[in-house]
Amino acid sequence: MRSENQTSVSHFILVGLHHPPQLGVPLFLAFLVIYALTVSGNGLIILTVLVDTRLHRPMYWFLCHLSFLDMTISSAIVPKMLAGFLLDSRIISFGGCVIQLFSFHFLGCTECFLYTLMAYDRFLAICKPLHYATIMTRNVCNFLAFGTWLGGTLHSLFQTSFIFRLPFCGPNRVDYFFCDIPAMLRLACADTTINELVTFVDIGFLALTCFMLILTSYGYIVAAILRIQSVDGRRNAFSTCAAHLTVVIVYYVPCTFIYLRPGSQEPLDGVVAVFYTVITPLLNPIIYTLRNKEMKAALWRLGGRKDVQPH
Repeated sequence: MRSENQTSVSHFILVGLHHPPQLGVPLFLAFLVIYALTVSGNGLIILTVLVDTRLHRPMYWFLCHLSFLDMTISSAIVPKMLAGFLLDSRIISFGGCVIQLFSFHFLGCTECFLYTLMAYDRFLAICKPLHYATIMTRNVCNFLAFGTWLGGTLHSLFQTSFIFRLPFCGPNRVDYFFCDIPAMLRLACADTTINELVTFVDIGFLALTCFMLILTSYGYIVAAILRIQSVDGRRNAFSTCAAHLTVVIVYYVPCTFIYLRPGSQEPLDGVVAVFYTVITPLLNPIIYTLRNKEMKAALWRLGGRKDVQPH
């Protein structure tokens, strides 16, 4: 009977974001524009780095990975949300829900590891510039990037299997706009105390460890920057690092708010989730291009214009 209960729910209904019916079309258009800008902006970063040989360095290689992750995270969530706004198509199959939850946590965890790796790369470049080229070789760079994807895969496999080992026998209305751990735990026909504890410990430990490593790296980086004699050198180093640190804070704060409270049912959770699933992937290319002179110059070259030299 337990096996039958686990498969008694064949589909789920995504309630989505709570909004008045008359706002369906405006919300559809708004999220459609955001999604289009996210895909095009991150795609432009990838294209620029691949085409411009001056950007064939580890920092921009990792930035390509980040842009690809942002595109795929948004693509795993937003299209279904758009269908709900316009077509009122809120049904997602059981298998589709499993795939969506796995994809989101696989990509999100990989991004978490990647932020840590990018901080380590900046630490080596600024604090150990004479050894940077010998440490961060092409093979090492590829190995570390592969490690972030492998880590994200293993983490998501664990979380997804641990969630869907629970029986789901009804109700099947997901009070959220996508299949995620807190929302799915509320639908399980069993005690979820252990799941909530494991989610808190696992994601909390992972996020805290990565965040502390990032802060440690930037502690050394700031100390090294303050020792730079050149004003322009300090400004360039701070500009590059500020972009990365801004993205890290924008990513970690909303995630911590959601996943360190797995049993929460506050309406604000949906708004916060929109921020890190929809808004953050849009902000990343804007932050990195506006605060990075090399990237801006490469975009000018890609457009067929001469570099604009800063005065």
